[in-house]
Amino acid sequence: MRPRIIDRSRDEEFMRLALTLAAQGAALGEVPVGAVLVQHGEVLGQGFNRPIIDSDPSAHAEMIAIRAAAQAANNYRLPGSTLYVTLEPCSMCAGLIVHSRIERVVFGALEPKAGVVQSQGQFFTQGFLNHRVLFEGGVLAEACGAILSEFFKARRAKG
Repeated sequence: MRPRIIDRSRDEEFMRLALTLAAQGAALGEVPVGAVLVQHGEVLGQGFNRPIIDSDPSAHAEMIAIRAAAQAANNYRLPGSTLYVTLEPCSMCAGLIVHSRIERVVFGALEPKAGVVQSQGQFFTQGFLNHRVLFEGGVLAEACGAILSEFFKARRAKG
């Protein structure tokens, strides 16, 4: 098996786009998380958290971006793709990432309570999975963490 060649040259560019999406969600009162799915250098799907707007507990940024990408690709599998997300994915999103056959996940800030890529459980390294996902955290982590901190600070100030 050949080692995968990872192109990191545009990671910050795509994470900045995810941050822009997170800010759109924050403006609508949603927890500011943004996600962008890229395949062959092209954005196929993007989204921000919208569980409140959609009355849908599954409407996480990753879910929205992956659904849009699958529709654009006309395929429920997204091989060779990279998902950029401003916050470490939760268990629901990690499962979707595996089932979608996404090759790589790049995230910004750690999610110490519910993140399952590095913080809790290291989901992608589990032996029972039938697909291996490469992952990298900490891309623009300070900016990704700051948008969340500012959002929750403002929310607490409102009471």
